[in-house]
Amino acid sequence: MLKLVFAGTPDVAVPSLKAFAADPRFDVVGVITRPDAPTGRGRKLMPSPVKAAALELGLPIIDSKPRSPEFLEALNALGADIAAVIAYGNILPKNVLDAVPMGWYNLHFSNLPKWRGAAPAQRAIWAGDTTTGADVFKVGEGLDDGPIVASMTVALTGRETSGELLDRLAEEGAPLYVDALAAVGDGTATFTPQPAEGLEYAHKITVEDARIDWTDSADAIDRQIRACTPHPGAWTELYAEGLPTTVENADGATATGETAAAETDADKTAKPITLHVLAAQPADAGNPNTPADLRPGELKVGKKNVWVGTGTDALELTQVKAQGKKAMRAADWARGARLAADACVQ
Repeated sequence: MLKLVFAGTPDVAVPSLKAFAADPRFDVVGVITRPDAPTGRGRKLMPSPVKAAALELGLPIIDSKPRSPEFLEALNALGADIAAVIAYGNILPKNVLDAVPMGWYNLHFSNLPKWRGAAPAQRAIWAGDTTTGADVFKVGEGLDDGPIVASMTVALTGRETSGELLDRLAEEGAPLYVDALAAVGDGTATFTPQPAEGLEYAHKITVEDARIDWTDSADAIDRQIRACTPHPGAWTELYAEGLPTTVENADGATATGETAAAETDADKTAKPITLHVLAAQPADAGNPNTPADLRPGELKVGKKNVWVGTGTDALELTQVKAQGKKAMRAADWARGARLAADACVQ
């Protein structure tokens, strides 16, 4: 029986932890995760999903920083033969990597070397890939560049969000992960160097990256929204009464308002509201109600639909969350918001 130490933090790591704990070929001697973090409006300290699962399983937990002396001391005390690390969230220094005799192995959610880095599932969706997958590779000091031990490929539907894709890969990748490390332990594993061609990096998606540019095509915006769902969340700014227009006062100063004709007071401005787009889809061109020739960012509200103009065809919003409001169907939100005829997003 292999003594295994498991390192991970978010929900996507939990299926693998449970799979290792349930497999008779492994003895999970400890779990490494990040410290409890403040969560929610009350900022109450909460354990990571992996720590919560480890507590349920009655496993020893290490949540100190990897570069601290107490971390290495605790790791050595476990006496692990092999290590599994998935979405841990910290870089492991060389002395930590060297402390486990058979090495550390990562389950990465792409087919390497494509989408090395922090957001592989998100970038695959955003790029419009038709397939992706999961690879188990041996961790070294480089970024996701170690030899591959096992691999799986899945087809993408073109409608999944990154959250849905990650959940799928986490569940389907867990048995692959367990079998791969069992093969390493019994000496039957094959170590295949990553191909030299096809390298792409999956950089972390920031909040600013998630802001929608309505001059992009409807298909590109649809991919962006799905890639950013649920985190960090695609968003835009809503001008519920139209875009402000800069005008010049009699004294030469500028003022901002709904229209140049009506504005004479610099304090009267159309203030934008942050609007999170939780779900959308390219508009149905076969629907006679679908508007044509909308300008990028122009809103059109129907009884059951909300459309936005893009750089190509219209995009239909299906679920949104306005600033300070709860998530709801886009049509319900628009009805309650009582948007002006010239309302727009940008």
